[in-house]
Formats: sequence, C-alpha cells, structure tokens
Amino acid sequence: MNYFGLLFLFPVAYSAKHYLRYFLTATYGVPGFPEFVGAATVDEVQVGYCDSNIKTAKPKQDWMRKLIEGDPKHLEWYSQKCLGSQHVFRANIDGLKQRLNLTKGPHILQRMNGCEWDDETGEIKGFNQYGYNGEDFLALDLKTLTWTAPKSQAVLTKLLWDAEKARLEHNKNYYIYKCPELLKNYVHQGRSFLQRRESPSVSLLQKMSSSVVSCHATGFYPDRAEMFWRKDGEEIHEGVEKGEILLNNDWTFQMSVELNISSVQPDGWRRYDCVFQLSGVRDDIIITLDKSVIHTNWDPPEIPVVPVAGGVGGFLLILVVVIILWMKKSNGFQLADGEG
Repeated sequence: MNYFGLLFLFPVAYSAKHYLRYFLTATYGVPGFPEFVGAATVDEVQVGYCDSNIKTAKPKQDWMRKLIEGDPKHLEWYSQKCLGSQHVFRANIDGLKQRLNLTKGPHILQRMNGCEWDDETGEIKGFNQYGYNGEDFLALDLKTLTWTAPKSQAVLTKLLWDAEKARLEHNKNYYIYKCPELLKNYVHQGRSFLQRRESPSVSLLQKMSSSVVSCHATGFYPDRAEMFWRKDGEEIHEGVEKGEILLNNDWTFQMSVELNISSVQPDGWRRYDCVFQLSGVRDDIIITLDKSVIHTNWDPPEIPVVPVAGGVGGFLLILVVVIILWMKKSNGFQLADGEG
C-alpha cells in the first residue's frame, strides 16, 4: 500500500513496498450471493472486479481502464481467469465436502493471493492462502513448494495438493515472474493516483456529557496514519481506546481514538490534545480538548464525515460479509492472480 512518483519533487520518505492482491470467494448454498466473486487490488486500491453473474472482469479505476483500452487482451485475460477460477473453486468445494463428509451448507471457500515488491531492494514475495468456512485452511510455502495445513481437517487436501508437482511449479513461476511484472506495470500506470496524499477533517465527538470523547478523522489517504491522545505533550495510553482504520465509499479512510474523561478535572481539559499524523505529510493535525469544539448528539453540527457506505463499496461491499473475520484472524494474509 505504498506509493512513489513525486519523490523528486518533495523531500518526503515513502515506503518502498507495493502489493498486488487478489480476493476470490466461492459459495455454495448462500441465497442471494454470487457463486463466485473475484477482485484485484493494488496498494489496497480496488482495480478490478468480476463475479459469476456478470461473467466478465471490469476495471474499477480510470487509469486501469486506460491501460486496458491500450491492451484489450489484458481484460480478456482477467475475464478468462475469472471464469476458470469459478469452475476450479466449485470443484474444490465439491471435493472438500466429500473429504470432510459435509452435506449441509452453506460452504464458503476463499483465497487471498498475490505478491509484494520492494522498489528499493527489489525483493519479491509471493502469497497463496486459502480459507474454508471462515477458518484458515491451507497456505503455500514457496520455499519448499509444499502446502501447510493449520488444522487436521486440511491434512488430506494438503497431501493431495502436494502431489501436484506441475501445479506447484506453475505457482512458483507465477509469483516470481508474472505477478511482480504485473504489479510494477500497475504501479507505474497508476502512480499519480496511488501516490496522492489527502488530509482529513478531524473532529471531537461526544454522545453525552458523561461519555468518552472521540477524536474522529475522515477523508485521509493513504491508510498509513497514526492517531493518539497526549497529555502535556506526551502520548498517553491509559483511558484511551484506538479504533481500526476503515475505508470510506470514496476510497479515503477514517479512524477514531477515544479518551475516557471521567477522571479529567474541568480545569485540566486543555492539557489534553488529539494528534493525527499522516505518512508523507510533515505537519500534524492537533486538536486541544475543549468543550467549545466538541460536537454532541444533543446539538448536532454539520460534520463533514464521509459515510462508510456499507463498509467499502464495490467488491468489498460483498466480500466484507464473508471474508472480514477470516482476514482479521489471518493477520492480514497477503495475496496474486488466480494461480494455485
């Protein structure tokens, strides 16, 4: 999720790592949900989407559309991968149901795979990991070219997949050569979009006079940001609860950090302030704890907060329902194309 391009214009330090990730989800017995959903992201930005209903791949960013206009075979390649992965995933679900002696649904098979490229060191890493019904199932070790099974239910599938030597070699070649080649091209084509920096609107919010005070930032980009409370200029942790960074429907981000003020004396409020820091931006945004600037439920102001819109829009609007728990449990599994 890192960007470059204006490095020669602005003396700021950007992280050198970039990611191409693919999210694939196949379902069985889930009413109202496509049997197959696939999406591609570059540095956490959705660039493509397909599902079993539309039966084709669609670009999701203007720069990706322009890239495809110059190379229509690129879109055709993704559409074929989408259709092919749909059939493979359905066969995998059928095989898993049989091996695990499962009859009743629903069943959800997920894959997160892709590659990471460090544009400073040139280091390449590949990822290919599966989840089944919300649990970690298999992960490919590219060094040994074997699958690892975190649970006993996956051992039989591991043994079967370990025996598919041609498939394993295909995976290895994809993650070492094809995936990084795609990623480098995408970063180059989309750098003006990916490298942008957008500062947030920051507000102090409180439900009731006795409630915690939430420092809320929304509309920032990228998601490499820090937010904390401090007292007398020193960061504090006691009585502070930090929320997760969430994606808005316009592909900016929001986050909050709460301060318990129950033990703060009225004359000591101004000793506290909230600090927001965005990677690549020199100046912090600082708001001092002051009753006069707090927005409350009993006197609702016009707050320029961008709604999350069901979570994340596009493919995430769909995928978040079935993969978010698995992704959190998997410590941010990182993913590549429909290989594996």
